[in-house]
Amino acid sequence: MATPAPLRIDFVSDVSCPWCAVGLASLQQALERLEGTVQARIHLQPFELNPGLPAEGEDATGHLMRKYGIGEAQVEANRAVIRERAAAVGVTFNLRRGSRVYNTFDAHRLLHWAELHGRHLPLKRALLRAYFTDDEDVSAHDTLVRLAGEAGLDRDEARRVLDSGAYAQEVRAQERWFQERGIHSVPATIVNGKHLIPGGQPPEVFERALREIAGALTA
Repeated sequence: MATPAPLRIDFVSDVSCPWCAVGLASLQQALERLEGTVQARIHLQPFELNPGLPAEGEDATGHLMRKYGIGEAQVEANRAVIRERAAAVGVTFNLRRGSRVYNTFDAHRLLHWAELHGRHLPLKRALLRAYFTDDEDVSAHDTLVRLAGEAGLDRDEARRVLDSGAYAQEVRAQERWFQERGIHSVPATIVNGKHLIPGGQPPEVFERALREIAGALTA
C-alpha cells in the first residue's frame, strides 16, 4: 500500500466570512474522500474582513450595502445563493435582515490558542455555527468562552486568554505574513506553502486539486 502523501494545508479565513464556512466544510469533505491517499494537517490562519468594526458591531445588511455598493435586494439575493451552497455541504446559514457583523480579532486570538492544544478545528466549527446558524455575537467574551468549552477546551483558561490580550502579536504577525504574500480575499487554501486553491470551492474541486498535488508528490 502506498504511503499517504503529506500535505500541510493553511486555511486562511475569517469567522464572519460565509464562503469560509462553505470552504472549510467542503475541504473537510474532500479530505474524507481522500482518506488513505493524503495525510493532511490543517492550520487555520487569521484574516479579518472588517478589522475596524466597533465592539458592538454593525447591522450586517447596511454594512454589506455600503461595502459593496449594492441594494438590499441584492444583499438578500446573495444570501440566498450562499444559503443554498452552504446547505449542500451541511452548513445551515441563517443570517437575515437584522443580523449583525462583528469584530473577530478576539476569536482569532482564541483560535491561535486552541491550535496550541490541538482543538482549533472543533473551535472553528463552533464559531462558524454560532455566527452563521445561531446568529450569535462572536466578539462577546462570554460567547467565546462557552464555545471554547464546547470545543473541549478549558473555559477558565479561555477566559484568561481573552482578558489578558494574549496572542495579539502572533495573530497580527500571521495576518501580515499572508497579506504580504498576496492573500487579500478569503477563503484561501494554501497547500504545502505553494499551491493556492482560492474561494469556497465545492468538495469535488478540492478533492481534484488535492489529488493532483498528492500525485505529484508520490510520482
